[in-house]
Amino acid sequence: MIERYSLPEMRHVWSDENKFDLWLKVEIAVCQAWSDFGRIPLHDMERLRKASCNLDRFNEILQVTHHDVTAFLAAVAESLGPESRYIHLGLTSSDVMDTALGLQLKAAGEILQRDVAELIRVLRSRAIEHKHTLMMGRTHGVHAEPITFGLKLALWVKEMERNAARLARAVDAVAVGKISGAVGTHATVPLEVEQHACQSLRISFAEVSNQIIQRDRHAEFLSTLAVIASSLEKFSTEIRALQKTEVQEVEEPFESGQTGSSAMPHKRNPELCERISGLARLVRANASASLENIALWHERDISHSSVERIILPDSCLVLDYILTVFTSVIVGMRVNVDRMRTNVEMTRGLVFSQYALLVLIEKGLSRQDAYEIIQSNAMAAWQSGRSFRELLEADSRVTQRLSSQELDAVFDYSCFTREVDRIFARAGFPDAADDISDGGQQLAPRSY
Repeated sequence: MIERYSLPEMRHVWSDENKFDLWLKVEIAVCQAWSDFGRIPLHDMERLRKASCNLDRFNEILQVTHHDVTAFLAAVAESLGPESRYIHLGLTSSDVMDTALGLQLKAAGEILQRDVAELIRVLRSRAIEHKHTLMMGRTHGVHAEPITFGLKLALWVKEMERNAARLARAVDAVAVGKISGAVGTHATVPLEVEQHACQSLRISFAEVSNQIIQRDRHAEFLSTLAVIASSLEKFSTEIRALQKTEVQEVEEPFESGQTGSSAMPHKRNPELCERISGLARLVRANASASLENIALWHERDISHSSVERIILPDSCLVLDYILTVFTSVIVGMRVNVDRMRTNVEMTRGLVFSQYALLVLIEKGLSRQDAYEIIQSNAMAAWQSGRSFRELLEADSRVTQRLSSQELDAVFDYSCFTREVDRIFARAGFPDAADDISDGGQQLAPRSY
């Protein structure tokens, strides 16, 4: 199914071709810095800019060296003449690898930022569409009080906006290079070369480093990806719950010709949302591994390296994928407005219990006495299947304090939605900016 959501840009970021292109780009940027400071002659620098790395030749050399950077340098040297002596001047392998990795993570992060922005746009549009679509609010899986489906989606919009801010910070933290030599002392490469090279590569530089860029940065990045994946799982789990046969309020897209079961032709399963839930676990597990990579021996060891070859590309690819899938789910999501209303009315008025309680308190009853009256009638409604209002109208403790007109005011759905427009306006929905002062849409009272 992944072919349906082509992700060529992210795949390119993590391809071997791009990785070695970036390694060479870093090497040339350092050479240019050396040249600008007078260490490399201009005529040699002209030839160095034409350097290349033949991947087939790289793989042949790697079979001998068992060290990817030395194999890379040998392959690059074969594309040059005597000026090849300036390649990797004063550098250690991690100067090249970690700086290039910063460039990869910056590119991957920018793709993810666009993905997040698109999901926010789609969620915002559907939230506005269903701003006043009444549905049942549930706590502990049990009917609580009505909300609107637009409010549920607006909640997701704000969470994704926070995720966008987190991701921007994480990309800034990880888009960093280091050109500081074997243990970070700049003994073989001056600070000016590092600053010049990183500036030309359009990334920051680590003010202090050892042999590597410190892995708290990468852990922050992957932890942010894990938070975003967890948000997507949260949203997907809600859609899965609302798609249950007993609920049937929301359904993820189901295309013509699609099947849900080899045995049961009637099945329409929330398989996209289930897929998102499963893959979110992988991103979280990778974030855990990134935290383990922070503690290394002395100025560095390579226990982190093998792990990162898996967790960094995999997490970026997976999050890119599930952001794309979930966006398609939201675009094609079916919302069963009638079923939402039916489910609101399922308990025959019990959703108004708090309003009935508050009105009795306003009439002078203590909270304890009012609560006992309302709860006793609510429990009777649960057990008998009779309407809550009918029971209240048969209770003299209620009728001696509330008229029929006052009960009409209690059993009015607008009490749940009167602030919706103002919530949207406060949440920064541009189309709702003019609604901050009015009371929202008024829905007709419901008689039971």
